[in-house]
Amino acid sequence: MESLNRMAIELVDEALEYAEELNIGGYDLDTESTVLDFGLEFDGGIEAGLLLTEIQTAGLATPSYELGELGGATIPYIELATDQPALSLLCSQKAGWELITEDFEGLGSGPARALVAEEEEFRRVGYTDAFDLTALAVETEDHPTESASEQVAELAEVETSSVFLLAYPTASLAGSITNAARAAELATFRLAELGYDLHDIVSATGRAPVAPVPDDERTAIARTNDAIAYGGSAHITVREDADIFDSVPSTAADEHGRPFGDIFDDLDWNFEEVPSDLFAPATVTIDVLGGPTYVHGERDEELVAESFDL
Repeated sequence: MESLNRMAIELVDEALEYAEELNIGGYDLDTESTVLDFGLEFDGGIEAGLLLTEIQTAGLATPSYELGELGGATIPYIELATDQPALSLLCSQKAGWELITEDFEGLGSGPARALVAEEEEFRRVGYTDAFDLTALAVETEDHPTESASEQVAELAEVETSSVFLLAYPTASLAGSITNAARAAELATFRLAELGYDLHDIVSATGRAPVAPVPDDERTAIARTNDAIAYGGSAHITVREDADIFDSVPSTAADEHGRPFGDIFDDLDWNFEEVPSDLFAPATVTIDVLGGPTYVHGERDEELVAESFDL
């Protein structure tokens, strides 16, 4: 497989070339790392969010945008499909890098994780990347700092001038779009957590509503999680049958049925305390090649509409 970072950097170049048309901005830090602003000072937009999603998945997944209905309102939905689910979703898109320094905090996703390759997914997939340029999408309220770029460069073993940080808050168009695009990723990750062989996952498609952008991060975080756990769906094609598929959707979680805002409040917004089985799409259909098709879960569009304040 070709380098995930090489494929992603081609898309980063596209973002830089068409920054004005995408309503995003770019600037260099003193470390010579490049920051692309997808929603901090710039508005971003639909196309910016879709391109950011492609970068997060290293160009191995196809996102699309369409209108649907929810709570009597017209709401956009994001659908993402890939025939390389282990690489594009778990080795790239997964938000697995807690980028924390003395003056910065953010949650990183994208192909830079594959240069470090310390997470369990990389061992199970058997993939480690090697490239001299790298991109990390960072969900954050703040502009990335020099120390943030230095941490990425050190762990990824590249020069700081080779680091591209794509920054956006959850409360942005890019944040709502890229988070809605995680339904397939979260279903695939649940299969991994349940012990399913990642090499037997052939393809994955997910769909979820795009949350309206609120004026604060906590509301945005709650809405984007509700969008998937109560309004999201996934279709997975696999090679081997298993008796764990009913545990994949969020409906299998004991806390299912409560809005994420209430759950986060009860836990003082300590994300590590939230049961991991809640982070999954509401419904999952799993097709076994040459075998049965399983349908599990149920959407709660009323809860999502209330979360979206529709």
